[in-house]
Amino acid sequence: MLIRRLRTSSWLLATLPLVALSAATCSADSPWDRAAELLQQIQAPEFPDRTFNITDHAAKTGGDSRAAIQEAIQACHDAGGGRVVVPTGEWRVDGPLHLLSNVDLHLERGATLRFSNDPNDYLPLVLTRFEGTELMNFSPPIYAFEQENIALTGEGVIDGQADDDSWWEWKGNGTKDGNDLIEMADQGVPVAERRFGKGRKMRVNFVQPYRCKHVLIEGITVNRSPMWCLNPVLCEDVVVRGVRVESHGPNNDGCNPESCNRVLIEECFFNTGDDCIAIKSGRNADGRRLATPSQNIIVRNCTMRDGHGGVVLGSEMSGGIENVYVEHCQMDSPNLERAIRLKSNSRRGGYLRNLYVRDIEVGEVSDAVLRINLRYFNEEGEFFPQVSDVLLERVTSKKSKHPLYLMGLPESPIQGVVLRDCDFRGAAKASLVQDVAEVKLERVNIGE
Repeated sequence: MLIRRLRTSSWLLATLPLVALSAATCSADSPWDRAAELLQQIQAPEFPDRTFNITDHAAKTGGDSRAAIQEAIQACHDAGGGRVVVPTGEWRVDGPLHLLSNVDLHLERGATLRFSNDPNDYLPLVLTRFEGTELMNFSPPIYAFEQENIALTGEGVIDGQADDDSWWEWKGNGTKDGNDLIEMADQGVPVAERRFGKGRKMRVNFVQPYRCKHVLIEGITVNRSPMWCLNPVLCEDVVVRGVRVESHGPNNDGCNPESCNRVLIEECFFNTGDDCIAIKSGRNADGRRLATPSQNIIVRNCTMRDGHGGVVLGSEMSGGIENVYVEHCQMDSPNLERAIRLKSNSRRGGYLRNLYVRDIEVGEVSDAVLRINLRYFNEEGEFFPQVSDVLLERVTSKKSKHPLYLMGLPESPIQGVVLRDCDFRGAAKASLVQDVAEVKLERVNIGE
Protein backbone atom coordinates (compact mmCIF):
# COMPACT_ATOMS: atom_id res chain seq x y z
CA MET A 1 0.00 0.00 0.00
CA LEU A 2 1.52 3.27 -1.11
CA ILE A 3 0.18 6.52 0.30
CA ARG A 4 1.14 9.78 -1.37
CA ARG A 5 0.03 13.24 -0.33
CA LEU A 6 0.87 16.85 -0.99
CA ARG A 7 3.53 17.93 1.46
CA THR A 8 1.21 20.34 3.28
CA SER A 9 -1.57 17.80 3.76
CA SER A 10 -2.63 16.20 7.00
CA TRP A 11 -3.74 12.58 7.23
CA LEU A 12 -5.34 10.72 10.09
CA LEU A 13 -5.18 6.94 9.86
CA ALA A 14 -7.55 4.86 11.94
CA THR A 15 -7.10 1.40 10.41
CA LEU A 16 -4.90 -0.17 7.79
CA PRO A 17 -5.68 -3.28 5.75
CA LEU A 18 -3.24 -6.10 5.21
CA VAL A 19 -1.34 -5.53 1.95
CA ALA A 20 0.75 -7.80 -0.19
CA LEU A 21 4.50 -7.33 -0.56
CA SER A 22 5.49 -7.12 -4.18
CA ALA A 23 8.68 -8.62 -5.54
CA ALA A 24 9.85 -5.14 -6.47
CA THR A 25 10.24 -4.22 -2.81
CA CYS A 26 12.82 -6.96 -2.18
CA SER A 27 16.42 -5.85 -2.56
CA ALA A 28 19.51 -8.01 -2.87
CA ASP A 29 21.50 -5.23 -1.20
CA SER A 30 20.00 -5.63 2.26
CA PRO A 31 20.82 -3.00 4.90
CA TRP A 32 21.28 -5.86 7.34
CA ASP A 33 24.09 -7.25 5.17
CA ARG A 34 25.75 -3.87 5.56
CA ALA A 35 25.15 -4.04 9.32
CA ALA A 36 26.92 -7.40 9.45
CA GLU A 37 29.90 -5.89 7.63
CA LEU A 38 29.91 -2.96 10.04
CA LEU A 39 29.94 -5.32 13.01
CA GLN A 40 33.20 -6.79 11.76
CA GLN A 41 34.74 -3.33 11.45
CA ILE A 42 34.14 -2.16 15.03
CA GLN A 43 37.39 -2.65 16.95
CA ALA A 44 37.06 -3.00 20.72
CA PRO A 45 40.17 -2.35 22.83
CA GLU A 46 42.56 -5.04 24.01
CA PHE A 47 44.74 -4.86 27.12
CA PRO A 48 47.99 -6.44 28.34
CA ASP A 49 47.72 -9.03 31.09
CA ARG A 50 48.73 -6.76 33.97
CA THR A 51 46.75 -5.99 37.12
CA PHE A 52 46.93 -2.95 39.36
CA ASN A 53 44.81 -3.14 42.51
CA ILE A 54 43.79 0.23 43.90
CA THR A 55 44.51 -0.99 47.44
CA ASP A 56 48.17 -1.23 46.47
CA HIS A 57 48.01 2.53 45.95
CA ALA A 58 46.58 3.27 49.39
CA ALA A 59 42.88 3.24 48.50
CA LYS A 60 40.82 2.60 51.63
CA THR A 61 37.12 2.27 52.23
CA GLY A 62 35.75 4.98 54.48
CA GLY A 63 37.83 7.78 52.99
CA ASP A 64 38.34 9.58 49.71
CA SER A 65 40.01 7.15 47.27
CA ARG A 66 40.13 9.40 44.23
CA ALA A 67 43.87 10.14 44.39
CA ALA A 68 44.72 6.47 44.94
CA ILE A 69 42.57 5.30 42.01
CA GLN A 70 44.01 7.97 39.73
CA GLU A 71 47.51 6.96 40.80
CA ALA A 72 46.75 3.33 39.90
CA ILE A 73 45.42 4.46 36.49
CA GLN A 74 48.63 6.42 35.89
CA ALA A 75 50.84 3.50 36.97
CA CYS A 76 48.96 1.12 34.68
CA HIS A 77 49.27 3.54 31.76
CA ASP A 78 52.99 4.13 32.41
CA ALA A 79 53.62 0.37 32.45
CA GLY A 80 52.10 -0.02 29.00
CA GLY A 81 48.55 -0.82 30.02
CA GLY A 82 46.46 -3.42 31.79
CA ARG A 83 43.61 -3.61 34.29
CA VAL A 84 43.05 -1.37 37.30
CA VAL A 85 40.96 -3.38 39.76
CA VAL A 86 38.44 -1.88 42.16
CA PRO A 87 37.71 -4.68 44.65
CA THR A 88 34.48 -5.38 46.51
CA GLY A 89 33.50 -2.54 48.83
CA GLU A 90 32.27 1.04 48.79
CA TRP A 91 34.85 3.53 47.59
CA ARG A 92 34.30 7.27 47.98
CA VAL A 93 35.52 9.34 45.06
CA ASP A 94 35.60 13.09 45.73
CA GLY A 95 36.26 14.28 42.21
CA PRO A 96 36.82 13.04 38.68
CA LEU A 97 38.70 10.00 37.44
CA HIS A 98 40.49 10.57 34.13
CA LEU A 99 41.10 7.42 32.13
CA LEU A 100 44.33 7.03 30.18
CA SER A 101 45.29 4.99 27.13
CA ASN A 102 45.50 1.22 27.45
CA VAL A 103 43.75 1.16 30.84
CA ASP A 104 40.72 -0.93 31.77
CA LEU A 105 39.13 0.37 34.99
CA HIS A 106 37.48 -2.79 36.30
CA LEU A 107 34.90 -2.90 39.10
CA GLU A 108 34.58 -6.30 40.72
CA ARG A 109 31.18 -7.61 41.77
CA GLY A 110 30.15 -5.81 44.95
CA ALA A 111 32.35 -2.79 44.23
CA THR A 112 30.75 0.66 44.22
CA LEU A 113 32.35 3.97 43.30
CA ARG A 114 30.36 6.70 45.04
CA PHE A 115 31.18 10.03 43.47
CA SER A 116 30.88 13.34 45.27
CA ASN A 117 27.86 15.41 44.31
CA ASP A 118 29.65 18.69 45.09
CA PRO A 119 30.34 20.34 41.71
CA ASN A 120 33.39 22.16 43.10
CA ASP A 121 35.14 18.80 43.43
CA TYR A 122 35.16 18.58 39.60
CA LEU A 123 37.56 21.43 38.91
CA PRO A 124 39.71 22.38 37.04
CA LEU A 125 37.67 22.90 33.89
CA VAL A 126 37.93 20.50 30.97
CA LEU A 127 36.77 20.57 27.36
CA THR A 128 33.34 18.97 27.28
CA ARG A 129 29.88 19.36 25.76
CA PHE A 130 26.63 20.53 27.27
CA GLU A 131 23.63 19.38 25.23
CA GLY A 132 25.66 19.33 22.06
CA THR A 133 27.66 22.56 22.49
CA GLU A 134 31.36 22.62 23.38
CA LEU A 135 32.56 24.55 26.41
CA MET A 136 34.99 24.54 29.30
CA ASN A 137 33.12 23.18 32.29
CA PHE A 138 33.33 20.97 35.36
CA SER A 139 34.87 17.59 34.55
CA PRO A 140 32.56 14.63 34.11
CA PRO A 141 33.07 12.16 36.99
CA ILE A 142 34.63 9.62 34.61
CA TYR A 143 36.36 11.36 31.70
CA ALA A 144 38.96 10.67 29.03
CA PHE A 145 40.36 13.10 26.48
CA GLU A 146 42.10 11.97 23.27
CA GLN A 147 42.98 8.53 24.65
CA GLU A 148 43.06 5.15 22.89
CA ASN A 149 42.14 1.68 24.13
CA ILE A 150 40.21 2.52 27.27
CA ALA A 151 37.55 0.60 29.17
CA LEU A 152 35.20 0.74 32.12
CA THR A 153 34.17 -2.83 32.92
CA GLY A 154 33.07 -5.26 35.61
CA GLU A 155 29.99 -6.08 37.64
CA GLY A 156 30.22 -3.12 40.01
CA VAL A 157 28.29 0.12 40.36
CA ILE A 158 29.09 3.75 39.65
CA ASP A 159 26.88 6.08 41.69
CA GLY A 160 26.81 9.80 40.97
CA GLN A 161 24.77 10.45 44.13
CA ALA A 162 22.89 13.16 42.26
CA ASP A 163 19.61 14.24 43.81
CA ASP A 164 17.23 17.18 44.03
CA ASP A 165 19.56 18.96 46.45
CA SER A 166 22.65 18.72 44.25
CA TRP A 167 23.14 18.32 40.49
CA TRP A 168 19.46 17.73 39.68
CA GLU A 169 18.47 21.00 41.33
CA TRP A 170 20.30 22.78 38.51
CA LYS A 171 17.86 21.53 35.86
CA GLY A 172 15.72 24.69 35.98
CA ASN A 173 18.27 27.08 37.43
CA GLY A 174 20.77 26.36 34.67
CA THR A 175 18.50 27.49 31.84
CA LYS A 176 20.03 30.99 31.62
CA ASP A 177 23.55 29.55 31.56
CA GLY A 178 22.56 27.13 28.81
CA ASN A 179 21.11 29.97 26.75
CA ASP A 180 24.29 31.99 27.29
CA LEU A 181 26.33 29.09 25.95
CA ILE A 182 24.18 28.72 22.85
CA GLU A 183 24.48 32.47 22.18
CA MET A 184 28.27 32.25 22.50
CA ALA A 185 28.35 29.43 19.96
CA ASP A 186 26.03 31.32 17.59
CA GLN A 187 28.37 34.33 17.78
CA GLY A 188 31.46 32.20 17.11
CA VAL A 189 33.10 32.71 20.51
CA PRO A 190 36.14 30.36 20.66
CA VAL A 191 35.56 27.30 22.82
CA ALA A 192 38.48 28.19 25.11
CA GLU A 193 36.63 31.40 26.01
CA ARG A 194 33.35 29.65 26.82
CA ARG A 195 34.32 29.22 30.46
CA PHE A 196 31.63 28.05 32.83
CA GLY A 197 32.16 25.92 35.94
CA LYS A 198 32.07 27.62 39.32
CA GLY A 199 29.39 30.26 39.61
CA ARG A 200 27.39 28.68 36.78
CA LYS A 201 24.88 25.84 36.90
CA MET A 202 25.78 23.56 34.02
CA ARG A 203 25.47 19.88 34.87
CA VAL A 204 27.96 17.28 33.68
CA ASN A 205 27.44 13.91 32.01
CA PHE A 206 28.57 10.92 34.05
CA VAL A 207 30.91 8.94 31.76
CA GLN A 208 32.38 10.87 28.84
CA PRO A 209 35.21 9.71 26.60
CA TYR A 210 36.03 12.69 24.36
CA ARG A 211 37.89 12.29 21.04
CA CYS A 212 38.88 8.75 21.97
CA LYS A 213 39.41 5.60 19.92
CA HIS A 214 38.57 2.01 20.86
CA VAL A 215 36.31 2.42 23.88
CA LEU A 216 34.62 -0.37 25.86
CA ILE A 217 31.97 0.10 28.57
CA GLU A 218 30.80 -3.29 29.76
CA GLY A 219 28.87 -4.88 32.60
CA ILE A 220 28.61 -1.97 35.03
CA THR A 221 25.50 -0.51 36.66
CA VAL A 222 24.92 3.25 36.56
CA ASN A 223 22.94 5.02 39.31
CA ARG A 224 21.99 8.66 39.97
CA SER A 225 23.81 10.41 37.14
CA PRO A 226 24.14 14.22 37.20
CA MET A 227 22.78 14.34 33.64
CA TRP A 228 23.34 12.03 30.63
CA CYS A 229 24.76 8.72 31.83
CA LEU A 230 27.08 7.38 29.10
CA ASN A 231 28.19 9.97 26.55
CA PRO A 232 31.00 9.16 24.11
CA VAL A 233 31.77 12.27 22.05
CA LEU A 234 33.71 12.42 18.76
CA CYS A 235 34.87 8.84 19.33
CA GLU A 236 35.60 5.95 16.98
CA ASP A 237 34.98 2.27 17.68
CA VAL A 238 32.80 2.27 20.78
CA VAL A 239 31.28 -0.84 22.38
CA VAL A 240 28.68 -0.54 25.16
CA ARG A 241 27.72 -4.03 26.30
CA GLY A 242 25.74 -5.52 29.15
CA VAL A 243 25.35 -2.23 31.00
CA ARG A 244 22.46 -1.58 33.38
CA VAL A 245 21.30 2.02 33.74
CA GLU A 246 18.95 2.83 36.63
CA SER A 247 18.82 6.61 36.84
CA HIS A 248 15.62 8.66 36.95
CA GLY A 249 16.90 12.20 37.31
CA PRO A 250 16.17 15.02 34.83
CA ASN A 251 17.83 14.48 31.44
CA ASN A 252 19.21 11.15 32.64
CA ASP A 253 19.52 9.70 29.14
CA GLY A 254 20.99 6.22 29.24
CA CYS A 255 23.54 6.17 26.40
CA ASN A 256 24.14 9.11 24.06
CA PRO A 257 26.80 8.66 21.38
CA GLU A 258 27.55 12.12 19.93
CA SER A 259 29.34 12.58 16.62
CA CYS A 260 30.71 9.04 16.88
CA ASN A 261 31.61 6.54 14.16
CA ARG A 262 31.26 2.77 14.51
CA VAL A 263 29.30 2.13 17.69
CA LEU A 264 27.81 -1.09 19.07
CA ILE A 265 25.28 -0.96 21.93
CA GLU A 266 24.10 -4.44 22.90
CA GLU A 267 22.53 -6.46 25.70
CA CYS A 268 21.91 -3.40 27.87
CA PHE A 269 19.05 -2.53 30.24
CA PHE A 270 17.76 1.04 30.45
CA ASN A 271 15.38 2.45 33.05
CA THR A 272 15.83 6.20 32.81
CA GLY A 273 14.47 9.67 33.43
CA ASP A 274 14.83 10.62 29.76
CA ASP A 275 15.66 8.86 26.48
CA CYS A 276 17.08 5.36 26.89
CA ILE A 277 19.41 5.68 23.89
CA ALA A 278 19.74 9.04 22.12
CA ILE A 279 22.07 9.43 19.15
CA LYS A 280 23.28 13.00 18.67
CA SER A 281 25.77 15.12 16.69
CA GLY A 282 25.95 18.64 18.12
CA ARG A 283 23.57 21.56 18.42
CA ASN A 284 22.89 24.51 16.13
CA ALA A 285 25.94 26.53 15.03
CA ASP A 286 28.34 24.38 17.05
CA GLY A 287 27.15 21.17 15.44
CA ARG A 288 27.50 22.74 12.00
CA ARG A 289 30.97 24.07 12.91
CA LEU A 290 32.26 20.60 13.76
CA ALA A 291 30.20 18.96 10.99
CA THR A 292 30.79 15.46 12.38
CA PRO A 293 27.86 13.08 12.06
CA SER A 294 27.02 10.13 14.24
CA GLN A 295 27.14 7.20 11.87
CA ASN A 296 27.41 3.44 11.56
CA ILE A 297 25.69 2.52 14.81
CA ILE A 298 24.21 -0.84 15.82
CA VAL A 299 21.77 -1.27 18.71
CA ARG A 300 20.67 -4.83 19.46
CA ASN A 301 19.27 -7.10 22.16
CA CYS A 302 18.53 -4.25 24.58
CA THR A 303 15.66 -3.80 27.04
CA MET A 304 14.02 -0.43 27.65
CA ARG A 305 11.67 0.36 30.52
CA ASP A 306 10.95 3.97 31.66
CA GLY A 307 12.08 6.84 29.46
CA HIS A 308 11.02 9.46 26.95
CA GLY A 309 12.04 7.20 24.07
CA GLY A 310 13.53 3.76 23.49
CA VAL A 311 15.89 4.49 20.59
CA VAL A 312 16.01 8.17 19.67
CA LEU A 313 17.78 10.17 16.96
CA GLY A 314 18.20 13.83 17.92
CA SER A 315 17.36 16.39 18.99
CA GLU A 316 20.90 17.83 19.05
CA MET A 317 21.82 16.49 15.62
CA SER A 318 22.97 19.48 13.57
CA GLY A 319 25.97 17.47 12.34
CA GLY A 320 23.73 14.72 10.94
CA ILE A 321 22.95 11.09 11.77
CA GLU A 322 23.09 8.19 9.35
CA ASN A 323 23.34 4.43 9.07
CA VAL A 324 21.68 3.31 12.30
CA TYR A 325 20.60 -0.32 12.77
CA VAL A 326 18.28 -1.36 15.61
CA GLU A 327 17.17 -4.96 16.16
CA HIS A 328 15.85 -7.48 18.67
CA CYS A 329 14.94 -5.04 21.45
CA GLN A 330 12.13 -5.11 23.98
CA MET A 331 10.43 -1.88 25.07
CA ASP A 332 7.64 -1.92 27.63
CA SER A 333 6.49 0.48 30.35
CA PRO A 334 3.56 2.83 30.97
CA ASN A 335 6.32 5.38 31.64
CA LEU A 336 8.02 4.82 28.28
CA GLU A 337 6.65 7.46 25.94
CA ARG A 338 7.81 6.29 22.51
CA ALA A 339 9.62 3.29 21.05
CA ILE A 340 11.41 4.82 18.04
CA ARG A 341 11.75 8.60 17.99
CA LEU A 342 13.36 11.10 15.60
CA LYS A 343 13.35 14.79 16.56
CA SER A 344 14.74 18.05 15.19
CA ASN A 345 13.59 21.50 14.06
CA SER A 346 14.55 24.23 11.61
CA ARG A 347 16.89 25.91 14.09
CA ARG A 348 18.92 22.75 14.62
CA GLY A 349 18.73 21.39 11.08
CA GLY A 350 20.88 18.41 10.13
CA TYR A 351 19.85 15.17 8.49
CA LEU A 352 18.51 11.86 9.71
CA ARG A 353 18.82 9.11 7.14
CA ASN A 354 19.20 5.38 6.78
CA LEU A 355 17.49 4.16 9.96
CA TYR A 356 16.73 0.45 9.88
CA VAL A 357 14.69 -1.19 12.63
CA ARG A 358 13.55 -4.81 12.87
CA ASP A 359 12.18 -7.35 15.34
CA ILE A 360 11.18 -4.94 18.08
CA GLU A 361 8.62 -6.01 20.69
CA VAL A 362 6.73 -3.11 22.23
CA GLY A 363 4.49 -3.97 25.14
CA GLU A 364 3.22 -0.53 26.10
CA VAL A 365 4.19 3.05 25.32
CA SER A 366 2.22 6.10 26.41
CA ASP A 367 2.57 8.02 23.12
CA ALA A 368 3.53 6.63 19.69
CA VAL A 369 5.35 3.53 18.54
CA LEU A 370 7.10 5.58 15.83
CA ARG A 371 7.32 9.34 16.31
CA ILE A 372 9.11 11.68 13.91
CA ASN A 373 8.81 15.34 14.86
CA LEU A 374 10.58 18.08 12.90
CA ARG A 375 8.92 20.82 14.96
CA TYR A 376 10.53 19.77 18.21
CA PHE A 377 10.50 22.33 21.01
CA ASN A 378 8.77 24.82 18.68
CA GLU A 379 12.11 26.31 17.66
CA GLU A 380 12.32 27.85 14.19
CA GLY A 381 15.14 28.94 11.93
CA GLU A 382 16.49 28.58 8.42
CA PHE A 383 18.15 25.16 8.70
CA PHE A 384 15.45 22.74 7.65
CA PRO A 385 16.16 19.19 8.80
CA GLN A 386 15.92 16.28 6.38
CA VAL A 387 14.58 12.84 7.24
CA SER A 388 14.75 10.04 4.70
CA ASP A 389 15.01 6.27 4.35
CA VAL A 390 13.39 4.96 7.51
CA LEU A 391 12.51 1.26 7.49
CA LEU A 392 10.65 -0.63 10.23
CA GLU A 393 10.22 -4.39 9.86
CA ARG A 394 8.44 -6.79 12.20
CA VAL A 395 7.74 -4.19 14.87
CA THR A 396 4.86 -5.20 17.13
CA SER A 397 3.08 -3.28 19.86
CA LYS A 398 0.28 -4.12 22.28
CA LYS A 399 -0.70 -0.70 23.60
CA SER A 400 -0.04 2.91 22.57
CA LYS A 401 -1.74 6.26 22.12
CA HIS A 402 -0.85 6.44 18.40
CA PRO A 403 0.73 3.80 16.17
CA LEU A 404 2.47 6.53 14.15
CA TYR A 405 3.04 10.24 14.77
CA LEU A 406 4.86 11.73 11.78
CA MET A 407 5.19 15.52 11.75
CA GLY A 408 7.37 16.98 9.02
CA LEU A 409 7.71 20.56 7.74
CA PRO A 410 6.14 22.06 4.62
CA GLU A 411 9.64 23.17 3.56
CA SER A 412 11.10 19.74 4.28
CA PRO A 413 8.59 16.89 4.25
CA ILE A 414 9.64 13.52 5.62
CA GLN A 415 10.81 11.19 2.84
CA GLY A 416 10.82 7.45 2.39
CA VAL A 417 9.19 5.88 5.45
CA VAL A 418 8.51 2.14 5.00
CA LEU A 419 6.74 -0.16 7.46
CA ARG A 420 6.77 -3.86 6.63
CA ASP A 421 5.20 -6.81 8.45
CA CYS A 422 4.28 -4.69 11.47
CA ASP A 423 1.42 -5.29 13.88
CA PHE A 424 0.15 -2.40 16.02
CA ARG A 425 -2.61 -3.25 18.48
CA GLY A 426 -4.35 -1.45 21.31
CA ALA A 427 -3.92 2.07 19.92
CA ALA A 428 -6.19 4.57 21.66
CA LYS A 429 -6.14 7.03 18.75
CA ALA A 430 -5.44 7.11 15.04
CA SER A 431 -2.05 7.81 13.55
CA LEU A 432 -1.15 11.39 12.70
CA VAL A 433 0.79 12.06 9.50
CA GLN A 434 1.49 15.62 8.33
CA ASP A 435 4.00 17.03 5.85
CA VAL A 436 5.17 13.59 4.83
CA ALA A 437 5.96 13.03 1.16
CA GLU A 438 5.67 9.26 1.11
CA VAL A 439 4.79 6.38 3.41
CA LYS A 440 4.75 2.75 2.29
CA LEU A 441 2.81 0.18 4.31
CA GLU A 442 3.47 -3.45 3.45
CA ARG A 443 1.54 -6.09 5.37
CA VAL A 444 0.85 -3.72 8.23
CA ASN A 445 -2.00 -4.37 10.65
CA ILE A 446 -3.58 -2.01 13.15
CA GLY A 447 -6.30 -3.64 15.20
CA GLU A 448 -7.66 -4.55 18.59
